[in-house]
Amino acid sequence: MSALTFCFYFIDKEAAQNGRQRTPERRLHLLALAGGWPGALYAQQLLRHKSSKESFRAVFRVTVGFNLAGLGYLASDYGGWLVEIFRQLMR
Repeated sequence: MSALTFCFYFIDKEAAQNGRQRTPERRLHLLALAGGWPGALYAQQLLRHKSSKESFRAVFRVTVGFNLAGLGYLASDYGGWLVEIFRQLMR
């Protein structure tokens, strides 16, 4: 998911530079929320894209927070049942 998100940032950066249609910010946030936030963070730093727009960064931080909270839940005793379901499905 991170690689896909990075690609969307790359495409959006090129579109911005060449006056083409941009990727909606909502889509970039949904990709980050779906687990692509590490790729988004890397793209923001490497490509210097969406790294200075504070309103975008504020929503991005929320998506990271949701991902980390979800990971914390899965790692806890409370989320063990969900991990077990995934293990069963992967067999």
